[in-house]
Amino acid sequence: MTESQTEDPMVAALLREREGLVQRDLKDRVAQVDEQLALRGYKPPAKGGQPSGQSTPPKGRRTRSPEQA
Repeated sequence: MTESQTEDPMVAALLREREGLVQRDLKDRVAQVDEQLALRGYKPPAKGGQPSGQSTPPKGRRTRSPEQA
């Protein structure tokens, strides 16, 4: 399993949330999300110690097409 793929939908959601928080530079919230990831047993990749990359949505989830959005 790569760093961007997970079977746990909660971990996947937390990783997506974390990515958005990093982009908005909300360090306090990133730390809170990191704490929740650690509680769920997620281990960040060795490079830099921070999770990175996009997570994949849970199986069966569909993305909206641009005309539906």
